[in-house]
Amino acid sequence: MVKIALDPAMYHAHLSVAEELRKAADLGYEYLELSPRADWFFGHRYPKADDAAVAEAKKAMTETGVRIASLVPVFNWSSPDEQERQAQVRNWKRLLQIAAELECPTIMSELSGDPADPRRSEHAFYKSMEELIPVFEGYGIGLNLEAHPYDFSERNDDAVQIVRGVNKSWVNYCFCAPHAFHLSDGAGDVRRMLQYAGEKLTHVHIADCYNHRANVGNRYIVNPPGVDARVHQHNEIGNGDLDWNEFFGGLRA
Repeated sequence: MVKIALDPAMYHAHLSVAEELRKAADLGYEYLELSPRADWFFGHRYPKADDAAVAEAKKAMTETGVRIASLVPVFNWSSPDEQERQAQVRNWKRLLQIAAELECPTIMSELSGDPADPRRSEHAFYKSMEELIPVFEGYGIGLNLEAHPYDFSERNDDAVQIVRGVNKSWVNYCFCAPHAFHLSDGAGDVRRMLQYAGEKLTHVHIADCYNHRANVGNRYIVNPPGVDARVHQHNEIGNGDLDWNEFFGGLRA
């Protein structure tokens, strides 16, 4: 069964999680995908949601019937720095405890790490997975992973291989459409990428984006020259360069 979930990121600044659940119900959604927000969990920091915050969200879930289908933490568990990696694993353990309390069945996250040190980052990723696999399995929570721009792996095929390497049926791949041009180094061949992921593809994020490689690589000019950065968007469908016939055709195939 396909679940369509709302990412309420546009409401984080002025709505609580409980209010976002009510907003999702008003908009006709049955599911929410909770993306990072400072009062719950935020990039690379220890989760801040306490028992009261979780209880408030659970009350709103009961009132509205809207469920939290997935949480989307960003923790640098692939850091080549061992002290940092250990801290991020600790962050993960608390996040999984929160997910279990919410009866949230799935976590959606990123490979993270350092693109300038991909080999040691991959080593750190698998070490963190070894430590966290018993925790995930103890809670019965699934994990979907993507290669985000500026992760240690930024290409679709390599990321799928890394996910397969975990060798767990509950660890799968997320294809994030607004990252498609980074995943393909500008090719944008979404149907091929979806097909390559095959049965490991269990999660997609839908938004449009522009090809940063367009105009002979000069669509975006960032200063100072040579700065190490990535540029992309999360736009509404039609406000970008993605071929949506290929995208949805690839999903149907």
